[in-house]
Amino acid sequence: MENKVREFYEAFDRGDGDSMAAMYHPDGRFRDPAFGELSGADAGRMWRMLTSRGGDLSVALEDVGAEGSSAHWIARYTFTQTGRKVVNDVRARFEWRDGLITVHEDSFSFWTWSRQALGPMGLLLGWTPIVQGKVRKEALSQLAAFER
Repeated sequence: MENKVREFYEAFDRGDGDSMAAMYHPDGRFRDPAFGELSGADAGRMWRMLTSRGGDLSVALEDVGAEGSSAHWIARYTFTQTGRKVVNDVRARFEWRDGLITVHEDSFSFWTWSRQALGPMGLLLGWTPIVQGKVRKEALSQLAAFER
C-alpha cells in the first residue's frame, strides 16, 4: 500500500482530485481538524473541491509508514479566504481494504494552521473551540456549495 499512498499524494500535488477520490472505498471515511468527519463520497468531493481551486498548492510527501499505514506530508498554499500563505505539516493514518482507503485521518496543529491562515484572529483565538467550529462550519458550507 506504500505505492498507493505515494499515488494519492502525487495526485494531490498535481491537482487531480478525481484520482484521489477514486482511491476511497465507498464506505470509506475521512477526518481532519478542518472538516471533521466525512463519510462515503463526501471525502472524494472534498478532494475534488480542494484541488479545483487551482492556485499555488504544492504537496510534498515526506514519509510513508509500513504497508501504507501512515504518511507525513506538507502542503504549501495560499488560503483563499484571507490571501495568507500557509505551510501545513500533516500526519496521516490510513486503513485499507481491497486496495482502497477505508479510513483516512489527518492530524495537524489547528492553532499553528489558524495563525498562518487567519492571521491575528488565529493567533489569539485559533486554539478555541469557537474558532475551530467556525472554520469547520465554513469548510462544510463550501463543500455543500461545491456539490451543487
